[in-house]
Amino acid sequence: MSTHVTARGDDQTAARTAEAGEGGGTAAARETASPELSPATPETAAPEPASGSAAEAERAARFVDVRGLEKTFSGDGAPVLALRGLDLQVAEGTFLGVMGQSGSGKSTFLAMLGGLTHPSGGSVSVDGIDLYALPGERLADFRREYLGFVFQSFNLVPYLTALENVMLPLAVKRMPSAEKRERALGVLERVGLTARAGHLPGKLSGGEQERVAIARALVNEPPLILADEPTGALDSETTVEIMDLFATLNREGITIVMVTHNPEIQSYFDRTIVLRDGRLDCELPACAAETPL
Repeated sequence: MSTHVTARGDDQTAARTAEAGEGGGTAAARETASPELSPATPETAAPEPASGSAAEAERAARFVDVRGLEKTFSGDGAPVLALRGLDLQVAEGTFLGVMGQSGSGKSTFLAMLGGLTHPSGGSVSVDGIDLYALPGERLADFRREYLGFVFQSFNLVPYLTALENVMLPLAVKRMPSAEKRERALGVLERVGLTARAGHLPGKLSGGEQERVAIARALVNEPPLILADEPTGALDSETTVEIMDLFATLNREGITIVMVTHNPEIQSYFDRTIVLRDGRLDCELPACAAETPL
């Protein structure tokens, strides 16, 4: 279960890392959050045991809580309504697939869930944290400590080795360089790339580059991974390998939200929602047979 926090401050990273080294999972990592970032509301006060358990269960059930989410892009032409009042709750530990045709709002939704694009209306909460109520620096802290991003284009730095790419998110961490290297090697081992740690991205296959991108997303031990078409550039065999890896991470307790156009990987998801014209159209398998995916 998650704890009453709003971020996992850097001042206690060492304690969190020690826990992780002893086999602690994502929930254990969040227990070391900086108390100064906790919202000043009655919800964060120490509850009675019974009500506390109920509150934790409710928070886990609404680990991701999206309410009335709207996004309008304004430019030279007419405004574009990318999201139109989207409501969604995702329980902790869920593997959620997000499908829909191009232009349905999938990538906008993922960007807003990741704290990258401010909404025009509505709210996004993760683990009880109202993302867009956070000031800029705290929102950046949230992204660093809570989220791992995986993209279709990998976004690897071409002149850095696999190991160096994985170490990038640790650059602002207050920990010895040797510890950063050890942690990065640990996640490379986790994705089966220890032997390729010293190779540049150009010397890696597409599947290996995707594994490096996943390792980079994991290195900060986030409780939530956001993946945007991570198999879009892969062949069918490599797609299965990468999806098996995501499924393993999900079984270990990581919540995953994945945008995809590929109906063949839908079986990996606990839930699959379909967006259409910026709205939640339906959730499989309850969608109509003619629903465009």
